[in-house]
Amino acid sequence: MQRQTELQNWLESVYPNQPFELSFAAADADFRRYFRATFSDGQTVICMDAPPEKMSVAPYLKVQKLFNMVNVPQVLHVDEALGFMVLNDLGNTTFLTAMNQENSETAHKALLLEAIDELIELQKASQPGKLPEYDREVMLREINLFPEWFVAKELGRELTFKQRRLWQQTVDTLLPPLLAQPKVYVHRDFIVRNLMLAKGRPGVLDFQDALYGPISYDLVSLLRDAFIEWEEEFVLDLVIRYWEKARAAQLPVPAEFDEFYRWFEWMGVQRHLKVAGIFARLYYRDGKDKYRPEIPRFLNYLRRVSRRYNDLAPLYALLVELVGDDELETGYTF
Repeated sequence: MQRQTELQNWLESVYPNQPFELSFAAADADFRRYFRATFSDGQTVICMDAPPEKMSVAPYLKVQKLFNMVNVPQVLHVDEALGFMVLNDLGNTTFLTAMNQENSETAHKALLLEAIDELIELQKASQPGKLPEYDREVMLREINLFPEWFVAKELGRELTFKQRRLWQQTVDTLLPPLLAQPKVYVHRDFIVRNLMLAKGRPGVLDFQDALYGPISYDLVSLLRDAFIEWEEEFVLDLVIRYWEKARAAQLPVPAEFDEFYRWFEWMGVQRHLKVAGIFARLYYRDGKDKYRPEIPRFLNYLRRVSRRYNDLAPLYALLVELVGDDELETGYTF
């Protein structure tokens, strides 16, 4: 409540003699919270609260300027020392909310194609040297969240010598081809919860962790989601649509679709291992339980892909030892 009072006081100094009502709008998986200020004339703005002792708003401000070719929130006022920011209001309907309200394949495909068009615009603007590299060190740190948090905390197990060898084989096989993919701007959480139904073009949120890395990463984030899942044929169709649009935009994707689909699937393995670890960490370290029931979805994604590629057989063997080979239901806890 103290932070909310401080935010209220700061807003009153930014908007003197303009009465407003402050209401909670959203919270992120990290420490940021968002509030909506509604003024007496009905106008609204979004206020970000990012506690400065926990995080800096500097990365957000840097990427916000860099990603100006898509519809990111505009920064109206900011106090970096206090960790407060005022942004224009892109509404309160995420793509995920819209999809849940109109649960038809046609409606979902229309929204996902809009998202893909925005992603291509973002990737077309990519330049090296503007964002930190999505390098081996970052990728390795991310996938190691799987043994550190999912295996150790969620399963309460330690990898045996044999399992550690399977894990090392997985790492050694998986990372080199991912690091060899052409690099573009990577939003890193380009998911339907971070896209807003807005006038004109979709609003793009939560981009502050952006890096310069593999071209297939954001497409995987979009189509192999944590909170909504589509049939494999539906996803395949959209990956083809992306690939065709990317080729037309002269983005560095392979001439053969089969090769690109392998990029997409293998990139997904890295992301799914990371997310399973992060969701376990959010529960066991941070006490946030809304993500934990979605972990089985990522285990299902992982098993399906690792079963398809001989080179990923060590990962499939490890997963079968850890969680079995039956499809898991989301919402199930271990």
